[in-house]
Amino acid sequence: MSATDTEKTSDSGILAEAGRRRTFAVISHPDAGKSTLTEALALHASAIKSAGAVHGKAGRRGVTSDWMAMERDRGISITSAALRFDYGDHTLNLLDTPGHADFSEDTYRVLEAVDCAIMLLDSAKGLEPQTLKLFDVCRSRHVPVVTFVNKWDRPGREPLELLDEIEQRIGLRPTPVNWPVGIAGDFRGLIERATGAYTAYTRTPGGAERALEATFTDEEARLKEGDAYEAAEEELDLLAEIGADVDMPSFLAGESSPVLFGAALPNFGVRRLLDAMCALAPAPRARADSAGAERAIDAPFSGLVFKVQANMDKAHRDRVAFLRVCSGRFERGMVLTHAATGKPFATKYAQAMFGQDRETVEVAYPGDVIGLVNAGALRPGDTLYAPGPPVVFPPIPSFAPEHFAVVRCKDAGKSKQFRRGIEQLDTEGVVQVLSSDLRGDQAPVLAAVGPLQFDVVLNRLEHEFGARSELSRLDYELARITDPAGASALAGVRGTEVLTRRLDGALMALFADKWRLNAIKRDNPDIKLEALLAGATI
Repeated sequence: MSATDTEKTSDSGILAEAGRRRTFAVISHPDAGKSTLTEALALHASAIKSAGAVHGKAGRRGVTSDWMAMERDRGISITSAALRFDYGDHTLNLLDTPGHADFSEDTYRVLEAVDCAIMLLDSAKGLEPQTLKLFDVCRSRHVPVVTFVNKWDRPGREPLELLDEIEQRIGLRPTPVNWPVGIAGDFRGLIERATGAYTAYTRTPGGAERALEATFTDEEARLKEGDAYEAAEEELDLLAEIGADVDMPSFLAGESSPVLFGAALPNFGVRRLLDAMCALAPAPRARADSAGAERAIDAPFSGLVFKVQANMDKAHRDRVAFLRVCSGRFERGMVLTHAATGKPFATKYAQAMFGQDRETVEVAYPGDVIGLVNAGALRPGDTLYAPGPPVVFPPIPSFAPEHFAVVRCKDAGKSKQFRRGIEQLDTEGVVQVLSSDLRGDQAPVLAAVGPLQFDVVLNRLEHEFGARSELSRLDYELARITDPAGASALAGVRGTEVLTRRLDGALMALFADKWRLNAIKRDNPDIKLEALLAGATI
């Protein structure tokens, strides 16, 4: 076989493997059931033997994706988590995201690494503020969205009303894949629109195991469910009249969204959602680099670092960079080029992630998310590529912080641990760390999108680095990037302060409020005051 034939065979293997991958995130407003759904998906794919519960309720363990102690104590997702597992002929890379707005910057990074998203709606609440913001990000990134209406086993709204809200508020045409029999709170089962098959569900004790499923013919279902089934059939007739059928071109274009119903906690309709993601979610596609050129998935290896996390395992105390494979075949031990520095990067320690758990991965393909261990030089937004023509993917922008505080270590004897912890949290992007000659290294300024980020910093400084610390809030609300001339013009101006961003060396000007900012811009029209990505957009 010639070298050309070998290369073609290799390329076809990459294309085939990429075609088996589905890489998607679950997004929602807090308390919509996102972590519970993630756990249920892993259960139905046989990646775990029994489903955990948020807070470890009813004697069950905690959910796999919420592995931090602080997450389990508070019952909210604080950091994103990656779960890689097989389901049928597919390899799924599922990313659970924080729902709380204070951690939306982490969610934004995750959405840079996926090909599709599940938008989770609470059957009683419908579209909530954070869901709307996250959907806007999906739309801006051209990420197609599958909608899952959750908690149908609890009292909620009419299904047609929810569909109407989706279309009216976000301009996304809903196309139901299945339809519930029984109103919210009286969930009987689901009718498959394409085949008419009816599936009824029976909860298992505690909801830790897969729900029992039974399939009935149309006649059997009508006898079994009576008026509830006839009401569902009437609604299905209405959907057929208006042509609310799944349409792949409009789905991939972000104009429509397939909709499924279910209940994640008792595991109703979860297997059907998994099947839908395999059938509907797009396989990895070519990704545009910083110059706008499309990087084909069978091009030589390239990958995007979208997250860095330290101390996931207390026994290891290492740092893991989460990398989305964008093109080519990854093999453990490859020596790659770090685009930001041009330096070589060895990949001796590469792992497949499953929440906090991990195992060595030898090979990965486009769409896969892998963890590179002890990746001290890597930061979110970095590109790695195989030797050859360089490639750089667009950087992941930082959000404009709206909360600022000075952090100090309570124990002077722990100053080394304090500085190491601050540098680590800055590299991970947990907060933006600002410094100045006036305040010094022992009193850096933390800049955050939301105040809960400060709680995470204090918790991790104490429990991971042994440096108990305290915060002093600053009376600033806005930040802008400036330059040395701007810093000079702002020196001594009331209601402002100029600090250095530790990671990129840029100068960041802080302002007490928008009126102070507007007054300074009016008096200094030539001063550089460049806005960061507004957190309000997510």
